[in-house]
Amino acid sequence: MSTTRELIELSERRSAHNYHPLPVVVREALGAWVTDVEGTRYLDCLAGYSSLNFGHGNPEILKAAQDQLQRLTLTSRAFFHDRFADFCQGLADLCGKDMVLPMNTGAEAVETAIKVARKWGYDVKGVTPGRANIVVMEDNFHGRTTTIVSFSTDPDARDGFGPATPGFTIVKYGSAEAIREAIDADTVAVLIEPIQGEAGVLVPPAGYLAQVREICTENNVLLIADEIQSGLGRTGDTFACDHDGVVPDMYVLGKALGGGVVPVSAVVADAGVLGVIKPGQHGSTFGGNPLACAVGSAVIGLLRTGEYQARAKELGAVLHERLRALIGPADQGGHGVIAVRGRGLWAGVDVDPSIGTGREVCEALMRRGVLAKDTHGSTIRLAPPLVVSEEDLNWAVDQLAAVLSELSQSVSRISTSSS
Repeated sequence: MSTTRELIELSERRSAHNYHPLPVVVREALGAWVTDVEGTRYLDCLAGYSSLNFGHGNPEILKAAQDQLQRLTLTSRAFFHDRFADFCQGLADLCGKDMVLPMNTGAEAVETAIKVARKWGYDVKGVTPGRANIVVMEDNFHGRTTTIVSFSTDPDARDGFGPATPGFTIVKYGSAEAIREAIDADTVAVLIEPIQGEAGVLVPPAGYLAQVREICTENNVLLIADEIQSGLGRTGDTFACDHDGVVPDMYVLGKALGGGVVPVSAVVADAGVLGVIKPGQHGSTFGGNPLACAVGSAVIGLLRTGEYQARAKELGAVLHERLRALIGPADQGGHGVIAVRGRGLWAGVDVDPSIGTGREVCEALMRRGVLAKDTHGSTIRLAPPLVVSEEDLNWAVDQLAAVLSELSQSVSRISTSSS
């Protein structure tokens, strides 16, 4: 069997370098734990960016996939299949909407939402053809297609991929007034993450989403909620919008909808919105395939019980209490954490840059058996599967505290020796 080093070197040589993974090669997984090719176990505190909300190898999801694999995997949308109606009805009911447009990846679902919003704007609102505009947020992350990166404010995602696609107005996240000022007669939608994940798990101010909902309603503008990372139990409710009592006009879903087995995404809305799409105007060979629908239906079934939402809420309270205890300078009883944000089993932890980069913290965590992901300098994202035990969750925070203490001591020794 090839070693970790051999597999990493081969991967680096034969694949494009569009990612910079931690130096671990996972072979198998179960629940919240993964095992590498050399037998070392790690607690997964990323969960595939929320794709694995229900854990690795969830038995109900695997059974649904295995049963479907034996019968039918693909027809294309040229024909109906026997899993399609149940999936669409189940997801529509979960969202409280009329219709579902299934796709595969999150970025495809966002692109779908953009197309639907523009078509609705022309056909229903009466916007002059070719002039539809969508209001988006600073520090957004909705995917990496050429259209989506055109309205990104992240240079890594945007620069070098122009010319930019027009039709988007970027405003400050968290400012309802900025949205109000940006809306004009050509505005068809506001596209927003209820919690900005890639930006560092940024939670907007209290009341913000409700204000955005009100502004959209007043101006006959669609509110599109990108719940690809935040939805399906992650924050302690089915959707992050639920915390604010907000119902968007369109839900954009993905990641956890595929149960960590296959890519499944969807746009969910009422018939007055999704009904603008006619045959030939949008589609996907694999979107809504039988295997995807079987897996997606199993995920919907798990969410109906409320068990996973409750776990995320209860364990999220434990996680955030433990993380907040790490705030403060290392020489004053803290652990060098500047801020902690998030909701449910989802947290962004800002580490003092003088202690180390986010990458350095994640590499040190990996050596202690915890897998996490950095973003934007010295921010660490924690998002374990919702099946994680309280004991394992506390152990993971213990490892983070130990890593920060070690890095602080190392910086202190270097400073002392240099002076």
